[in-house]
Amino acid sequence: MQQAVGQPAYVLHSRAYREASALVDFFTPQGCVRGVLRRARGKSGSVMRPFALLEVELRGRGELKTVGRLEGVGNAPWLHGDALFSGLYLNELLVRLLAPEVPHPVLFEHYGLTLQALAQGRALEPLLRAFEWRLLDELGYAFSLNQDVQGEAIEPGALYRLQVDAGLERVELAQPGLFVGADLLALADADWEAPGSLLAAKRLMRQALAVHLGAKPLVSRELFRKR
Repeated sequence: MQQAVGQPAYVLHSRAYREASALVDFFTPQGCVRGVLRRARGKSGSVMRPFALLEVELRGRGELKTVGRLEGVGNAPWLHGDALFSGLYLNELLVRLLAPEVPHPVLFEHYGLTLQALAQGRALEPLLRAFEWRLLDELGYAFSLNQDVQGEAIEPGALYRLQVDAGLERVELAQPGLFVGADLLALADADWEAPGSLLAAKRLMRQALAVHLGAKPLVSRELFRKR
């Protein structure tokens, strides 16, 4: 019998399962993994708290694992207010968009660094946009911010629309939902100080993610609206 090996993990989501167990979605360097945690009510709340780095043993060959050893690693970042909602948003994106057990070690590291930055009180919008872009890139959905779909360089004064399956397309007539070339070039350079860059980035990422998220609304976005 193959012995389970501990690996780093974060709890993305958990819910009650049967009598005293929990069904837990973990994010590990090997991807999202779902496991059954027996006697979950006896586990320490600090260990099961979202955003805490854990070491976990996951046993079994099927998609639904059994959770063995589960321990906290170091001090968990403490998120509150909008930083907490932002962390929940990241978790929801990962649960909704990552296929089970597809390795994403770079994204795993970026997630941990983003949680630390949120706990330090850094500006939320650049952190969220950077994470969304990294996620799109990891999933193979990223597109060029320097060139349009024809391979032409993005021009600062031109207008563009996003073709989700292809990239940015230049248009001649103004219409709702377009992006100014100067804003796109600022995003390519991660220049968050440029006027309009943050707003453009938020609209662009929302358009880029929408087709992959589907029609079901994100619960975490509703929390932002109701705060």
